[in-house]
Formats: sequence, structure tokens, C-alpha cells
Amino acid sequence: MVPISSVAVSLLETISEIIASVEEAENRNLVKIGSYFYRVSAVVMELQNSSTDAANILQSLSKTIDLAKELVSRCQKHAEVRSAIEQLEGVIKHIGEDLGSIPPSTYGNQESLENAVTSLSKEMKSVHIKVTQISQTQLPENELEPQTETDLYSISSEDYMESVQSSGIARLNQVEQFGSINRKGKWSQRHGSSGSSTSFPQVTQCMERQYETFFCPLTKSIMDDPVTIESGVTYERKAITEWYEKFESPSDVVCPQTGQKLVKRASSTNMAPKATIEEWKERNEMARIKVDRAALSRASSESMVFEALKDLQIICHKKHNNKLLIRSMDMLPLIGKFLEYEDRNVKCATLELLLLLAEDDDEGKEMLAMSVNMPIIIRMLSNNHQPVKHTSLLLLLELSRSQSLCEKIGSVTGGILILIAMKYRETSDAFASDKADEILRNLEGSPENIKRMADNGLMEPLLNHLIEGSEEIKMEMASYLGEISLGDDSQIQVAERASPSLIKMVQDGNSLTTKAAFKVLKKISSHHPNIKVLVEAGILEVMTEELFTRKIYNEQMNSKKEAAAILANVLESGLDLKSMQVNLCGHTIASDYIVYNIIYLLKKSTPDELNINLIRALLCLTKSQEVSATIVSVVKETEASYNLMELINNANEELGVSAVKLLIKLSPYIGHTLVERLCETRGQPESLIQSPTETTRITEKQAVSTNFLANLPHKSLTLNLALLNKNLVPAVLEIIIQMQRSGVRTSRYANYYFEGLVGILVRFTATLYNHQVLLLARNNNFTSLFTELLTKTSSDEVQMLSAIGLENLSTQSISLSKPPKVKKPNYIKWSFLPKCGSSVSSKHKSTPLCPVHRGACSSQDTFCLLDANAVERLLACLDHENVEVVRAALSAICTLLDDNVDVEKSVNILNGLNTIQFVLNAVREHKHEDLLQKSFWVIERFLMQGGERSVSDISQDGRLHAALVSAFHHGDGSTRQMAENILGYLNKMPNSSTNHAT
Repeated sequence: MVPISSVAVSLLETISEIIASVEEAENRNLVKIGSYFYRVSAVVMELQNSSTDAANILQSLSKTIDLAKELVSRCQKHAEVRSAIEQLEGVIKHIGEDLGSIPPSTYGNQESLENAVTSLSKEMKSVHIKVTQISQTQLPENELEPQTETDLYSISSEDYMESVQSSGIARLNQVEQFGSINRKGKWSQRHGSSGSSTSFPQVTQCMERQYETFFCPLTKSIMDDPVTIESGVTYERKAITEWYEKFESPSDVVCPQTGQKLVKRASSTNMAPKATIEEWKERNEMARIKVDRAALSRASSESMVFEALKDLQIICHKKHNNKLLIRSMDMLPLIGKFLEYEDRNVKCATLELLLLLAEDDDEGKEMLAMSVNMPIIIRMLSNNHQPVKHTSLLLLLELSRSQSLCEKIGSVTGGILILIAMKYRETSDAFASDKADEILRNLEGSPENIKRMADNGLMEPLLNHLIEGSEEIKMEMASYLGEISLGDDSQIQVAERASPSLIKMVQDGNSLTTKAAFKVLKKISSHHPNIKVLVEAGILEVMTEELFTRKIYNEQMNSKKEAAAILANVLESGLDLKSMQVNLCGHTIASDYIVYNIIYLLKKSTPDELNINLIRALLCLTKSQEVSATIVSVVKETEASYNLMELINNANEELGVSAVKLLIKLSPYIGHTLVERLCETRGQPESLIQSPTETTRITEKQAVSTNFLANLPHKSLTLNLALLNKNLVPAVLEIIIQMQRSGVRTSRYANYYFEGLVGILVRFTATLYNHQVLLLARNNNFTSLFTELLTKTSSDEVQMLSAIGLENLSTQSISLSKPPKVKKPNYIKWSFLPKCGSSVSSKHKSTPLCPVHRGACSSQDTFCLLDANAVERLLACLDHENVEVVRAALSAICTLLDDNVDVEKSVNILNGLNTIQFVLNAVREHKHEDLLQKSFWVIERFLMQGGERSVSDISQDGRLHAALVSAFHHGDGSTRQMAENILGYLNKMPNSSTNHAT
């Protein structure tokens, strides 16, 4: 009996020779066949320490392997290669049968060894080698096609899954993270472990056994790049290289395993073990992937899911092909569903795994985008857990590197907005800010994304393409810029960066580009802080050329209305008109050249929008007194006034409103001309007064129309009679009463409309000399109406107008107030009817007379302010902060101190109402020249007729003295004279003729 060890050594030597031969042959099929023999050698090494039950198996293997050696030698000599390979296939199958016949008792308690040998036996028995007519050195890699899958174990059985759940995945993670299997098949921890040790049999339920030949003698770890040195021992290339470097002299180098001195340092890759180790890794990795897939499918616990995800990450890190394998197994949807898992560690692990699977190629990114819900990844950006947020950013960054996915990422609702917000939060999270910025730069590859960024406040990409892009891109960007809404900051940014480019597009672009650029310029010019930048960029020259010089008219190129709008926007900004040059001839925006051209265009039959913008420009120009005079002159001398009147009733309400606003501006200068044009226009002036359906639905057109009528010259009897004859006053009164009753003015234009209505009534008080107008004022009791409006309104304008109306009415009181006529009784009647005569005389004596107007007065017939109790309300207005209201109220009070009335009695009555204190307060609060004149006039009247009380009250007011001194030094002639008179009454000035009593 030959000892088992001797047979085993002989077998191993023969296998070593076979492996060396196949490496020299450089034939891929032979190398793969050699890998089988290499794996068989590992089995032989394990069996040599077994019982005698393995002796017969080794003897059978010896004969078969000797035959294999002869066949490999024939292939090496290129003799009958096809026949030799076919016979080698039979040899491999026969070896597989021998391995399969090993009794189970041979393995003892080495269950892992039994599983590995059984798997190898099945694989060898099912081997099939394809032999073609092509050169042996060019045989395809897949010529060896085992008939069964290369996995060692099936994972479909419930028993196996239970085993995996209990130990498999956790053990695999520990294997990869902490250690490897040593030569004796025991776990060794590289970095130490605080936990309990892991037993090898549990792990081998998921992993095929590692054979001793897999390990490097130096590192005690499985080799990745095995090389054989001169001594015949195989090492890891990096390890043996480092070993050589330890020796100073080449002659001292020895083999670390045998101690043999090495003459040469040369080493060659040992292909057989390398291929075997790679195949072993592939089989184990495939098994692990399937185990992980099963664990994720079941997902019975958070720890199981987390460990499976982590194990898949380790597998992906090993090599790129593992990523392809996971993707090909359709695991992406399964992995993606764990993004919605509650546990944040699972979420983070899922994102990390998806990031690994998306790396390296666009195909992986696209597969992931199709399998995983993109909005979920975007939603992760707002996660409060920083690792989840950062990992989702990295995943999104990786996906954004695929041009085909940029549009899909950008189309997720709110995604770009979130990224922009993160980009600008650098201080709170610098990492997130940096990655968000990178993602946004990648997304710029899609024009739609550029538009979305602009829509969410990030203008740089759009502006960059607008400035630097092709003609087509510039037009597309400008078109979109004209469509979106821009905030104030965005408008400033566009103006500062893109103004020169936009203006150049207007001048040099095609019709579509020009139209798009005009639209943007119109938008940004509406924001007044941009005007200075636009003017400096030369926008005025281009716009005036478009308006007054260009003669090309077609649907696309005729941009005069946009040019007029931009010009109006520039003028409304408030910049100095004289400093804005519009052409090379030296004309400025305030020159007659501009005014004449604008009015000329306005006279022509032009589009409504163009007319609106032209009128806007004229309205701005009227703010300059010099330019306003030119406008007034041109409108008065030409038919422009008729054109403006015709525009009032234009179907375009905005145009009508603009025309009326300009007419209101012109009315103080050419009011009578406008009245004449208005009354000559068909349907006027009655169309300017329209009753609103509801007081809450008053339009701007109604408001400006009534104010236009109110602002035309009040003394124009022509217009007043026209309004009277058209029976418009009852309508005005009805609307006023209705609005007074409703109280709340919710409409934007309600107050302005109400002011216009009151102004229309006030204008009649200026022509009371006309019998029809006088009758109108009496019948509608204007005095009581204006008195009521003094305090029952919140509008300063209405209070001022009411006071003016009362002043005009009160001025007529002295002429309207007459003593009652007494008829002389007939003598006979008095003789025979003495009692009747006595009765008449008694009745005549009881008729009250107005102490101020010396006649029979009433608020309705003679417009007496005293009878209307209007004085108290007028005095209350003297405390108003608006000087216009104070001036109008004081003027109305002055009508009671006129020379035509009984001044002494009037002063006594006013003294009883503490009038002088109200007047003194007005002097202290307001320093306007005309108001001081009226106040001083009233004070002088009180000093002359008010007696000691008035003199005392006036002389004790220290602020009045200061005001009088100031007026004496700085006032005009009239004011100075009145101040001097009052100072004289107060003994503050020298008087040689008479000393006034004080």
C-alpha cells in the first residue's frame, strides 16, 4: 500500500506541470482547463490529511490526471488540438465523477469542504468545450460554458433563507470589514473587534471555501495578483516586491517561504491560481448578491435591510462588473423603494448604494432614473438629517452628469427652486451649497432648465446664454425673459448685465430677435432704478430713432409702440430731462424736437397702445415748466386738442383715461379753449358723468372724467349752462347722496370720483350771477350741502372744495339779503280796522334780520353762513394740517368781515365762537405767504372792531409777535404792510399822530 501522502504529493506535482504547460500554450481554453486542475489540487491538499477512505479516489485521480498531462502536451505541440481538447473535456468530466464519489464520511465534520467539493464535482461533470476551426489563440472567452449556473447554492429554499437571516448577511459584512480567513480556516480580525467572534461554519453557508493555495504566504490574505518567483512559490505581487526592498544587497535576497537564495528577482503572473481565485470571487459575489436580494425582498427588519444594503455596497466597491450584475438582475426598483423607508440610516444606505450603481456610465444613470422615482430623490434634499441630504445631493450630482437626464431632473416640481435656495445658503451648509451649485451648472445643458432657473430667481445662466450664445439661443432666451415675471432684484440684474446686448439685438437682429429684445427692454425699463443704466447704454437714441426716423413698417418690425412705452418709462423715472441726449444733433428729451414729433404722431391714426404711451410721455414732459409751455402752445395752435377730445370716448378705456389725464394737466393753461372744444364734440360733456352701478365698482375712467369737468375754468358759463341744460346736476347730487349714505369707500377710485363730483357742484357757485345757476343753487340748498360735506368726509380735497363753495355762496349773501318790504296800509282800512293794522305792524316788527347782512337771510335763499351754522365747521377746519384746507376755510370766514357787511357785529359774533384763537393757531402752524396775508387781515379786523378782549388775546400771543416780525422783514409788500399795521395797533411800532388805546 502506497501512503496517501505520497500519492497526494505525486498528484500535486503532476497538476503543477499541467498548469505550467497550459500557461506556456497561451490558449484561453487551456488556461480555463488549467483553472479546474488548480481547484482539484486544493481538494487533493485537503484529502491528504483525511482517512484511508480517500486513497482509492486519489489513485483514480492519479491515472486520470496523467492522461490529462499527455493531452495538454499534445495541445502544446499543436498536434491534433481539436481531438485533444475533446478528450480533455472527457477527462474533466471523469474527474468530476471521481470527486462526486467521495464518501461523506471522508469529510468528517468539515461541512464546508463537502459543499465545495460537491459544487466543483457538479460543475466539472457538466462542462462543455466548444472547439472551432479558428486559431487556438483566438478562441472566444465563452468557449467554456457550464450547463449549470456558477452559483454554489440556491437561495430559494425557506430553510436556507432562515439561515441567511440569522447569520449570513451580518457575517459577510464582518468578513469584508474586519478580516479574512486564514490558512487554517479560522476568522482573523485585522483591526480588532469588540464584539463576539464569528464562527466560520455560519459564514460558509453563504461563501465557498477558500483553499490554502489562495493565500499569500506573506500577507496571509487571498491574493489578487499571484506571481511565482524563482523558488517556485507563489506570492502576492505587491507583498513580494516589498519583501525584496528589505534587502540592501541583491545577493542577500531569499525566498521568504523556503529560505532559498534568489539569483533573479523576476516574477511571472501565475495565471491558473489567478483565474481560479477570480472565478471563486465571482461565484461568492453572485451568491451574496442573491442573498441580499432575498433579504431586501423580505425586509423583515430594519437591521436586515440595512446590512443587505451595506453588503451590496461592499460588493459594488470590488469591481465594476458587480454593478452591472446588480443592475441586470433588475434590483434597482427593489432598492429604490427603501428611499421611502422611515429609518434614516436605511435611507442613507439606499442613497449610497444608488450612487455607486449610477457611477461610471450613463447607462447606469438612465436605468436608475427609470427605476427610481426622481421626486423622492429631490424631496430628500430637504431632509433634516444631514447625511441623507448630502448623499442625495451627491446622487443627484451624479445623475445630472448625464445630459439626457438633465431635463428629467429639472422638470420635477420645485426641484430647481430647492437647489437654488441651497446654493445661496453657503454659511449654513457649505458642502450642500457647493454641490447644489455643481448640479445647477450641469442642468444648464437644457434650455428648459435655464428658463426654470430664471423663473425661480437664478438669472445668471439665462443672461450668460443671452450675452454669449448663438443668434438662435439669444432669441430664445430673450423671448423667455420677456414672458416671465421678474422681481426687482432680477430686473436690476438683467439691466446691468444685458442692456448693451439687448440694445444691440434691437439694432442688428432679425425681426423676431428685435421683437423679443424690445419686449425685455420694455419690461426692465418699467423698474425706475434701471433707467440710469439703460440711458448710459444708449437706449434713448435707439428708441427715438425707432419712433421718429425708421420708416419700415411691417407686422414684426413695427415696434413703435414698444419704443414709445420705453420712452415713457424713462421719462417717468424722474431723471433730469435736459441731461438726456437723444441723437447726435444735440437734441435732448426736453427739446421742442421731441415734443413736436410726439404730438405729430398723436395726431395720426395710430394704434391705441402707441397713443397711450405717447400721452404718457407728454404727461411726464408737462412736469417741466419750460416743456409744458411748448406742449400747451402746440396743442392750442393745432388740432391736437380735437384729437384728445375724440380719444375721451375711445373704446379702449385705458386710452380714454390717458387722454383725460393729459387734458386735466393742460386745463389750467388752456382751460377755455378746452371748454370750447369739449362743447363742440358730439356727446359731450354729458358722457363724462356716468353713474356707477355700485359705489364699490367705480372705474378710473369715471373718476378722471368727473375731475376733468371739475378742473375746467369754474367761471366758464358756457360749460356750466351746458351741464345745467343737459340736466346733469340731479344725477351728480344723487350719486353724492348715495355715496354719503354708503359711508365705506372700498373702490380704489371712489374718493377721487367723489372729489370730482363735489368739484362739479362748486363750479356752479362761481357763476351765481346767472339766474338759472342761482335758481339751481337755491333749489338744491347748496349751502347746507357744502356745510355738511365739511365734516362728513375724510378727503382733504372735498373739505377744501366745500369751503370754496361756501366762500362763493357767502360772497353773494350781501346782495341777496334784503330788508323785508313793508306795504303802507290804506287809510280807510286803518280807520275801520285798527286791530288789523296793529296786527300787521306787530308781525313786521317780529321778522328777524341778519346782524351781519342787515336783511332777511336764510341758508337756502341768501346762502347765509350764520343761518347754515357753517361758521363752527369752518373754524374747525382751521386746525387742519393741510394748508389748502385752512386757506379755503379762512377765505370763507373772511366773507363775514367784508366791508359790505356789519363788521362790528360780525366780529362780536365770531368772538363768541373764539375765532381769533383758531386764526392765531393757523398763523403758528402754517407759514405760507397767502395764508399769512388772510390771517393778518382777519387779525387787523379784530383789533379794529373787537374791543379790549380781542386786543388782549392778540397781544398775549408771543408766537404772533415772532410771526409779525418775520413777515415785516421777509414778506412781500402787502404782507409787510399788514404786519406793520398790526404791530402799530399793539404799540410795537412808532406812531406820531395817534396813540391807539390798549
